[in-house]
Amino acid sequence: MNNHSTAQPVSTQSFDVLVVGAGAAGLYTALCLPAHLKVGLITKDSLSLSASDWAQGGIAAVTAPDDAPELHIADTLKAGVGLCDYQAVKFLVENAPRSIQNLLTMGVAFDRQNGDLALTLEAAHSRRRVLHAADTTGRAVVTTLAAQVLQRKNIQVLAEAFVLNLWLDDAGVTKGVCLLYQGQIEWLAAGAVVLATGGGGQVFAQTTNPALSTGDGVAIAYRAGAILRDLEFVQFHPTALTKPGAPRFLISEAVRGEGAHLVDAAGRRFAFDYHPAGELAPRDVVSRSIYRYLQKTEADPASAHVWLDLRPIPSDRIRHRFPNIIQICQQWGIDVFSEPIPVAPAAHYWMGGIATDLFNRTSIPGLYAVGETASTGVHGANRLASNSLLECLVFGAQLEHLELLPPGVGHASENKPVTAPHQLAQSEFEAFTEPVVEQIRQELPRLVWHSAGICRDAATMTAAIAQIEAWRDQFAALPLSRAIQNLQVGAPIQLRHPEQVTLLRQWAETQNLLDVAYLILKSANYRTESRGGHYRQDFPETDPAWEVHTVVQGDRWWQVPVDAPASISVNG
Repeated sequence: MNNHSTAQPVSTQSFDVLVVGAGAAGLYTALCLPAHLKVGLITKDSLSLSASDWAQGGIAAVTAPDDAPELHIADTLKAGVGLCDYQAVKFLVENAPRSIQNLLTMGVAFDRQNGDLALTLEAAHSRRRVLHAADTTGRAVVTTLAAQVLQRKNIQVLAEAFVLNLWLDDAGVTKGVCLLYQGQIEWLAAGAVVLATGGGGQVFAQTTNPALSTGDGVAIAYRAGAILRDLEFVQFHPTALTKPGAPRFLISEAVRGEGAHLVDAAGRRFAFDYHPAGELAPRDVVSRSIYRYLQKTEADPASAHVWLDLRPIPSDRIRHRFPNIIQICQQWGIDVFSEPIPVAPAAHYWMGGIATDLFNRTSIPGLYAVGETASTGVHGANRLASNSLLECLVFGAQLEHLELLPPGVGHASENKPVTAPHQLAQSEFEAFTEPVVEQIRQELPRLVWHSAGICRDAATMTAAIAQIEAWRDQFAALPLSRAIQNLQVGAPIQLRHPEQVTLLRQWAETQNLLDVAYLILKSANYRTESRGGHYRQDFPETDPAWEVHTVVQGDRWWQVPVDAPASISVNG
């Protein structure tokens, strides 16, 4: 990787900006940061492995003559059910063409029709405005962005690295991160940190997200004292492949946009029983339609499914638009040309996140958030299809305006010089393998799916919160948890065996999942209405009094008006 690999210990290096996460948001942010800044791009796994890489549908943008920004704005606001920030939505839509042009210039090969960009329709859009690269748009974008990153001399990629916590000075200003990297826990200094770690789908038993989507950015920011917003709003994609042994592979919404039907075992399009738009209703409506239908018709609705029939789409069109879906289904013995695909809802996208303003600033000086990790105000209570990749690009581009805090802001205490890395005792790692940890990793996703899934109620959530609080107490009492909590700031810790690195990452992800589960459930229990991706069986109606943001900091929950200045939620 030429300039991206170095023998110099990373903790001895100086970075202007650290970008945590290498999906579309992190990659594009790194590319848009001023070229004179030294950027460290931190990724948990390989450079190309992210939820963005899994994104199939496309990117929404106004490019057609019969479309207009006002229509895209209206569709986004309608999907968000009163909780979108109008200025953020307007900014997103009006800056979309510039982002698309940037991708084209970089070489992203969007599909074309008669020389023009090909557009498809997705649910809740009033026009065909979704650009795509077959059914692997995310992969096309991420691959192109990653190639660009590797060519930039000012960007150093730190792969297979895991941020444990933010590093703040005594005044609460961002100083860097505490990082697990190359067999060592290190304190990596930077003038600014950008969290672009994606969502937290792995907190649910059924999710379309990859295994690395453990809510790291939100959990890290929460522990640092950042203000979070609207964490109860999770989008459940209605059509994930549901077959024993198969991953919950997402069957793109674009399939329904092209004409596929959602049917029951008898071939009846049951979704029209619940909404006049049928399978093209907003995602939360379609997901609840399937949920309710299975509740009425199946003895075990949790493991049941309905069917997505692609056969109404011309076969040539299927081959051209959905080659990846064809291939994945074939791997699991499904021929989409002759039979429907078994599908059911799964957790897909987290609308809530770290509260940010239009410049991605959080409530912590020097800390920024971009993409699914952030709550920019563009998605409200329910994200409009294919606005997510767009958000990564439009808001990632805002980091070109980044101005580092002036030297000396805050009052950091001097770190004592460290002559040699400390070591954690093997007994602390052995304690981490206690059954309680494995129990948490196995049972937590099932508990959250049952209590904070598609339909929720106070009794179930209250019991789940109590269980999670008990697990958090048990987890905090582990010797390894106490050891990490008491780390000397600035002192590196050398891990003696490779398995310790694996165990420490498992420990960190478990901590993040516990925090994320607690935050989602507490927020969902706090909002006593149904709106967008949040549906309460005990409060099934949308309440005008709840047309407000749910805001969280530490153990405090409160409400903020939707039309309030961003500074109120970002700065408290």
